Amino acid sequence: MSKVSVLVVDDAPFIRDLVKKCLRNAFPGIVTEDAVNGRKAQAILSREAFDLVLCDWEMPEMSGIELLTWCRQQESMKALPFIMVTSRGDKENVVQAIQAGVSDFIGKPFTNEQLLTKVKKALSRVGKLDALLSSAPTRANSAFANDSLSALTGGKAETVKPTAAAVAPAKPLLNAPTPQPKAAAPAGRGQGQLRLPSGIQPCVIKALSLKEALIVVRRSEVLPQVLEGAVLDLEQGESAETARLNGYLHAVAALEPKPDSDWLQITFRFVDQDAQKLDYVSRLIARGTAQKHFTPGA
Repeated sequence: MSKVSVLVVDDAPFIRDLVKKCLRNAFPGIVTEDAVNGRKAQAILSREAFDLVLCDWEMPEMSGIELLTWCRQQESMKALPFIMVTSRGDKENVVQAIQAGVSDFIGKPFTNEQLLTKVKKALSRVGKLDALLSSAPTRANSAFANDSLSALTGGKAETVKPTAAAVAPAKPLLNAPTPQPKAAAPAGRGQGQLRLPSGIQPCVIKALSLKEALIVVRRSEVLPQVLEGAVLDLEQGESAETARLNGYLHAVAALEPKPDSDWLQITFRFVDQDAQKLDYVSRLIARGTAQKHFTPGA
């Protein structure tokens, strides 16, 4: 049986390692390789053939959309399954990726079930899935239900509905991530929204550093879990500039000293290595500190 190979491209080592672990647990015969950005991935793809690429959008040196465009310009990669893993669900971004030739999308934050569903779909299109599944354990899908990836993503499946823009002539129907309406944030200091597998919650930023943010959210029916993957959207300035920061919940605690506290204090640890995002956070820290929106050094 020929080996099935997957290239995982993301500037966050934490994300790369978890994706690779998920794939290896589900498909013992799979071969995985990773790259820290589009430029490194381009060099690897120039010398090796892969059956699938799982690629982040926002990365330093070369973005995912730039790598996708380059791949489609190569004769040997015009049909290469290319899945964009992204926190960008805006209509214009979806359309841009479809026009560049993307095969499918996985929205961040994602669950292990979502990841495997998309990978199976992509491998099935190129006739690689049956051979790969024949080597997998009978209970492959449940074997890692309690591992770190499940903990990171909350283990809950999220149905991602295709947008109207995702339907294009002569292209497969894509289950593209759809933009979510912004909920009103609670009154307070620096504000944003926290996207979890269980839904979107407005939040207040109490403190911010280049490594993490200390945020406050209202308690909901589904409690956020430590190591749960999330995306923190920060919007500041007159131009409404937005940064989508990928990360995980490092700590969750009651804000008030009682078991039925209405508010939770969360330490959100960043995993992005993108210099552009770090620069944005630096400017946000300076602006927020000057306006006393939050304290630096979370």
